[in-house]
Amino acid sequence: MFCPFCRHPDSRVIDSRTSDDGLAIRRRRQCPECGGRFTTTETASLSVVKRSGIIEPFSRDKIVVGVRKACQGRPVTDAQLALLAQTVEETIRATGVSQVDANDIGLATLPPLRELDEVAYLRFASVYQAFDSLDDFETAITLLRVERASSQQPDGTPADGAASASAGTEQR
Repeated sequence: MFCPFCRHPDSRVIDSRTSDDGLAIRRRRQCPECGGRFTTTETASLSVVKRSGIIEPFSRDKIVVGVRKACQGRPVTDAQLALLAQTVEETIRATGVSQVDANDIGLATLPPLRELDEVAYLRFASVYQAFDSLDDFETAITLLRVERASSQQPDGTPADGAASASAGTEQR
């Protein structure tokens, strides 16, 4: 690491800390030549390989922009979208690869989006998976209904114990 003040080719690490999100390391350094102190931030690079073959740096913002279009008019907050993008990035980084196909990012986006909002999930999946007909939508909706039914207890409450939206309403 070159000193930014005197260009000496070495420096000593005084302090190391992980960033708040845990994806970077902040190091405080000191030059043994001039005594100048400076901070560096280290992150593992993650690149996206587009369909055209172009390689570009990974960006959470691009995930948020793409998913925001699917969430238009839905009760989804910016904070929820940011958390979704973080979840997708963590999923991709957990694979341990430094270059990931754009297609894999879309696949990693689908499960957390399904948990966030089913309508937004269907919108995103219809574009991402190139639905060609109403049958494709019907198949996706049927799968969602089957998954929802299998995750509920016999009394109609979710398997995780939380009350469902319809619980507590009585028919008269």
